[in-house]
Amino acid sequence: MKSLVSACPIEDVMRVLSGRWPALLLYYLKDGTKRFSDLQRDNPTVSHRILALELRKLEAAGLVRRTEHQGYPRHVDYALTAAGRELVPMIDALADWWEASAARRAGEPELTQVA
Repeated sequence: MKSLVSACPIEDVMRVLSGRWPALLLYYLKDGTKRFSDLQRDNPTVSHRILALELRKLEAAGLVRRTEHQGYPRHVDYALTAAGRELVPMIDALADWWEASAARRAGEPELTQVA
């Protein structure tokens, strides 16, 4: 991972949760353990490679636990850790805020940059 620019904890959080997939993966895992194929089905536009990379990133951050099962065919499943479960209400709150503020945002004029 890239090094920090500041000592602000928000920078760490945003580095882990930034992008299209991390918050969605946490959201889909909130209902319980899922196999890799379940997560692909939940997110049909994510490539196999990107899904694997994002899950590894969440695992390295301590938000997701990966469990490999023996047998044939071998399968792997993913579940939220305690830290990941603590994050779910914040993700839900962001979604609630976004929906509640939709009308206000729709009525506001676009911001333009002043040259």
